[in-house]
Amino acid sequence: MPNFSNAPAGPRPAGKRIFPLNADQREAAQAWVDFGERTPSKPRSASSVVLLKDSPGGLQTFMTYRPGNSPLGLVAFPGGTVEPADDDVTDWAGPSPAQWAKSMGAPDAETAKRHVVAAIRELFEEAGILLAGPDASSLVEAVSGPEWMKERESIAAQDSTFSGLLERRGLVLRTDLLKPLSHWLSPDFAHRRFDTRYFAAAAPVNQEPQLLASKGVWGRWVCAADLLADRAGSALGDEIGQENTVGLRLGELVVPGVEIILEKLGAARGCIAYLNHKRPVNEYQPALVTEEDGTFELEVQAAPASEGAACRER
Repeated sequence: MPNFSNAPAGPRPAGKRIFPLNADQREAAQAWVDFGERTPSKPRSASSVVLLKDSPGGLQTFMTYRPGNSPLGLVAFPGGTVEPADDDVTDWAGPSPAQWAKSMGAPDAETAKRHVVAAIRELFEEAGILLAGPDASSLVEAVSGPEWMKERESIAAQDSTFSGLLERRGLVLRTDLLKPLSHWLSPDFAHRRFDTRYFAAAAPVNQEPQLLASKGVWGRWVCAADLLADRAGSALGDEIGQENTVGLRLGELVVPGVEIILEKLGAARGCIAYLNHKRPVNEYQPALVTEEDGTFELEVQAAPASEGAACRER
């Protein structure tokens, strides 16, 4: 696993990718340097789902604005932290937790199960997409009405549980509809750190994303190729229109893991091809580097050729 120390400016080994440090991380980075490297805070387990659909302009994914300096980025795919109640889900269809652990490179079946459950739950909470059905070969339909929104709000507020929803409605998780993508750890200097597992899933035919009524600010289907084409511009941040997004480029709105996934989506030949592509689930952790002028950047080991196109290298 790449995990480099604070490196001085100058030539770097080939295969290192450089990303900007978001403004909300600069204070933590400066403190990390000023006071010396300390024991990093313990990361919270998290899951995030890249929801996909084809369009005439290329592969699209659903993204949302995340307030509160989330370790997943200002703009990200639906996702969030693994919760203790995720252990309570037992109605399961698809690969077993042990099989998931193997495909994810997780240390054990319990860890894998928590991440898979959290991925499906967070996708339901934040986007209203429910990867569950009455049996292992079907999927629930029409989950966008007021009653379903009430269910989502209750789960998000932890007034009820996801497992309780599945039990009441006689549903099982369709874990076979998820594909593991990658594993990212937040930089050591960050105050809030996530240990994030990224997954991908095709958008169900009879379900349409809808933001959570109480928390949603901005969210929509975006074409990955279009976002990348405007990488040097600020159209996305200006469209979101928040104080901490206006004028920012793509690399300042998203974390490195999200930007790399967008690159792969932009180069993909379609939803089916992307989901069926055999890929290793590599683990990454951005490292803080200091430039000659005292500014900071993040350095990440470049993804293998089988994972997608490269970004800026040094």
